[in-house]
Amino acid sequence: MAIVDVTIAPRTEGAGGLSKYVAECHKILKASGLKHILTPMSTIIEGDLDQIFDIIRQMQEKQFEMGALRVYTTIRVDDRRDIHASMEQKLNSVNTKL
Repeated sequence: MAIVDVTIAPRTEGAGGLSKYVAECHKILKASGLKHILTPMSTIIEGDLDQIFDIIRQMQEKQFEMGALRVYTTIRVDDRRDIHASMEQKLNSVNTKL
């Protein structure tokens, strides 16, 4: 199971917030059924890596459909296969040491 950190930043004309773009991405994520967490700076997604990449592609395309002229996407992947890793497991591992 992979844990992926993704930031999708559309470039649009004029100033303004990006919350409407983020909200549309999260509608796609919710419909996918993938486990995910919105953070102030990015979104963390947990699941099958192929499915995650497919959903990220859908989210990126949505930005263009909404009028973005350019989309900058950053993806970090933690794909650990020797043990079952989850978002909770990673957090618990640190918290038990605090």
